[in-house]
Amino acid sequence: MRMDRPDRLAFGGDYNPEQWPEEIWPDDVALMREAGVTLVSVGIFSWARLEPSEGRFDFGWLDRVIDLLHEGGVGVALGTPTVVPPAWFYRAHPEALPVERDGTRYAFGSRGAICHSSPAYHEAAARITRALGERYGDHPALALWHVHNEYGVPVLACYCPTSAEHFRRWLADRYGTVEALNSAWGTEFWGQRYGDFAEVEPPRLTPTVGNPAQRLDHARFANDAALANFRRERDLLHELSPGVPVTTNFMVSPTQCDSIDYWAWGREVDLVTNDHYLVAEEDRNHVNLAMAADLTRSVAGGRPWLLLEHSTSAVNWQPRGIAKRPGEMARNSLAHVARGSEGAMFFQWRASRAGAEKFHSAMVPHAGTDSRIWREVVQLGADLGALTPILGSRTAADAAVVWDWQSWWAQSLEWRPSDDLDTRERAESWYRALYDRHLTVDFVEPEARDLADRPLLVVPSLYLTTAAAGENLTRYVHGGGTLVVSCFSGIVDAHDAVHPGPHPGPLRGVLGLTVEEFKPLRAGETVTLTGPGRPALTADIWAETVVTRGAEAVWRYADGPAAGDPAVTRHALGEGTAWYVSARLGHDGLDAVLAAATADAGLAPRDDLPRDVEVVARAGADGDTYLFAINHTAAEARIPLATTGTELITGTELITGDRATGHLAVPAGAVRVVHLAPPTR
Repeated sequence: MRMDRPDRLAFGGDYNPEQWPEEIWPDDVALMREAGVTLVSVGIFSWARLEPSEGRFDFGWLDRVIDLLHEGGVGVALGTPTVVPPAWFYRAHPEALPVERDGTRYAFGSRGAICHSSPAYHEAAARITRALGERYGDHPALALWHVHNEYGVPVLACYCPTSAEHFRRWLADRYGTVEALNSAWGTEFWGQRYGDFAEVEPPRLTPTVGNPAQRLDHARFANDAALANFRRERDLLHELSPGVPVTTNFMVSPTQCDSIDYWAWGREVDLVTNDHYLVAEEDRNHVNLAMAADLTRSVAGGRPWLLLEHSTSAVNWQPRGIAKRPGEMARNSLAHVARGSEGAMFFQWRASRAGAEKFHSAMVPHAGTDSRIWREVVQLGADLGALTPILGSRTAADAAVVWDWQSWWAQSLEWRPSDDLDTRERAESWYRALYDRHLTVDFVEPEARDLADRPLLVVPSLYLTTAAAGENLTRYVHGGGTLVVSCFSGIVDAHDAVHPGPHPGPLRGVLGLTVEEFKPLRAGETVTLTGPGRPALTADIWAETVVTRGAEAVWRYADGPAAGDPAVTRHALGEGTAWYVSARLGHDGLDAVLAAATADAGLAPRDDLPRDVEVVARAGADGDTYLFAINHTAAEARIPLATTGTELITGTELITGDRATGHLAVPAGAVRVVHLAPPTR
């Protein structure tokens, strides 16, 4: 099975046969066939086995593994093991170990300990990648190339002298002259002006807060340095293994990685893949899962993507390894599929007996095949086999959310007006409110030009807003869109410099207002918002002094430091409307604002759907619709199917084979997928 033209949904996980005696390998393949496994990732952490000393390769064991998998009908996502250079490499090149801001150099003994600017690492990574490409590039089992592993985790930026020199070259390419750099970074402040690029260092530890523009550019540089390493390996594999797609596994969820700009990376891979792990102790963690899946699909440009890792049950690296409840693994897996994944893969196939992740769950647990997890794995394999008809279909969205990693980086720097106002929290809270209104969400970049067909666009946090982004959002509203912008957006430009004039900079016109002053609240303090005929709302953390300049005040502050001022506004502009929320509202407040905004957008409420029952549609090119209903509750749910005139729509439930007419019954904790054929003409 090739992942550029799959004939079935991918099911399997990371397979690490080097951890086990060779006599176990045939048993593994037999169990994979029993479970319906179609794809496994191999070789991700195997550099020391594959190249036991510099330039001396040992591929015999990997030949046998791949041939055995092929004979068993299992495809291979072959890893380049460049996330774990061997001990001999670091003995020869200790300078390739990354250095932290405070000067601490990390030691060998974990994973991902890489200075991405190291020439020695570049050479060694290219050598092992070329050797793998030459040997396996046309192997019939090869379905996908899996480069490196989880770039950005656990460390991305390096502050060593080699990285510093690379940073200076990056800055010279970006700015051209040191005068342009001084202007962009505002170096007249605190006498930080540079006379030559040679004087610039990475933003190492300083006595007090350093230059925020320098910090932001260094984050961009670190992202670009790692991306350049991915491109080098990708281009080698394209040359040596033409036609086989190349990917690397992302960690798109903001709860898992904050150092990678996945918009940029999504344009560089042949297939977007993602790893996702529940925040196990979080209440309603299935909402975070849905957000991660929607964001991954959006990074893929709406195209199908692949869940390359998640867990069958507990993970071992969270404070408490909370086991998944019966049925939860299937719900998690199929929720990703509903939102665009072409399968469900796990870390890992067989639970490790040694090493840092020996208490991480697996498809074959320590308890063996006489276990609940194994029985659920086998059932999930069968269910995914029944869902083969959905291949190639695309998830349909109702609304969109603006998200920008670089704005998140900028707002997360020191000395903002309130430490409590957090970009990720606002994104997750607004997403949760949309989720509870049963709206499927796409994410978009601030300057994305394909917004016209999106009736509702929510901006949870956009501290860094370029002039082009402001013009883009204004054009969207003029054309008939409904825009909702949350507080502390439109504040700075791409260099973290405050836009000239009043806040919110390039969003003043579209919102029809200015912000005269920020009014952060004290710890524990709340304010009340009221409006004629509107429910009273409560906010904490943040308030603003808003002056309307064309917008109308829908809610005002009833008390607190901005008492009497507009708090939530609505601005009619062109054919559309723009809402502004100047406070940090809780869930009920966000829902009240969205109720008004969705009415403007013409989005009908889904009051017929229970809370925590997801209904997501995937649409095929032939007009077929695949309706996923995922019940996260402890009671059966009845999901109404849409009607055409007076005729009830009927469909076939793919997992059970049952017919559904008018409504769909979904048992507690279960998932149902209905194939709705297009109406006959």
